[in-house]
Amino acid sequence: MGRAGNGRRVCALGVAGALAGTVLVGCGDDGDSGDGAQGTSASSSAGVREQGTQAVRSAYDRTAEEDTAKVKLRVRTSAQGASQTANGQGAVDLDDGDSVMTLTVQGQRIEQRVVDQVLYQKMPKGQAPGGKPWIKIDLGKVAAQQGTGDQSMSDPAQSAAYAKAITDKDVTEKGTATVNGVETTHYRVSVDVAELPNGDTLRKQVGPTLPMDVWLDDEGRMRRQQIDMTVKAPEATQQSSDASSAPEKVTVRTVMDFTDFGTEVEADEPPAGQVTDMTGKALEQGKRQS
Repeated sequence: MGRAGNGRRVCALGVAGALAGTVLVGCGDDGDSGDGAQGTSASSSAGVREQGTQAVRSAYDRTAEEDTAKVKLRVRTSAQGASQTANGQGAVDLDDGDSVMTLTVQGQRIEQRVVDQVLYQKMPKGQAPGGKPWIKIDLGKVAAQQGTGDQSMSDPAQSAAYAKAITDKDVTEKGTATVNGVETTHYRVSVDVAELPNGDTLRKQVGPTLPMDVWLDDEGRMRRQQIDMTVKAPEATQQSSDASSAPEKVTVRTVMDFTDFGTEVEADEPPAGQVTDMTGKALEQGKRQS
């Protein structure tokens, strides 16, 4: 897919924790409009709407052209009246998808690396299976199981295909906001899930549309991305619960901010003797949820 495909790996970083069972994926803002700036009124002009659609479609490529960036990730998951927040920060290579990140989940720190589409996580002491400090999951194999045919499609939200899944009627300009000290334009996007790769399966999990918000700088680069997801529990879980109760749902809001384009990224594999391969368990979990 060339640069376009690589650029759309931008959001794939968020899936890493989800596959290891620490966080669920999405990308975006925590309900604010930036760093305190007030948004301007949305434009209803057809011409402006068309321009906004083109800006969103090209944002992934324009961001990837910077090669690397620092990333800040915030994920909030809610289910059955309880919520959990995970935070992460690190750096990502927007060209090949490699990344290094430190996650904080329920007060515990997890060191994370993605190298050649393989996820590595160093779990808190005493929590890693197999008596080794690191676990790994082959994201390419998980992507192949999902039927996407592309390792960069391993994100359940299929963010790699957003640019193809939106039209002029799906994009609304919401105004301007300051994000991490940078002036941006805020766009709200409604993504037709059926138009995404493996859309039929994804539609069963998250519904017909996926709301996405992006904040683009004056060079068209992504500075913030948000996805709000409502994920239905797997059928196996439903069958084990009270049949009279409503289906269990998990809502996920994730924030991914991009700063310091051109920063250095050094993502190395941990020593093989310190790693337990959890790819098989991840594939089993994927089968149960499909």
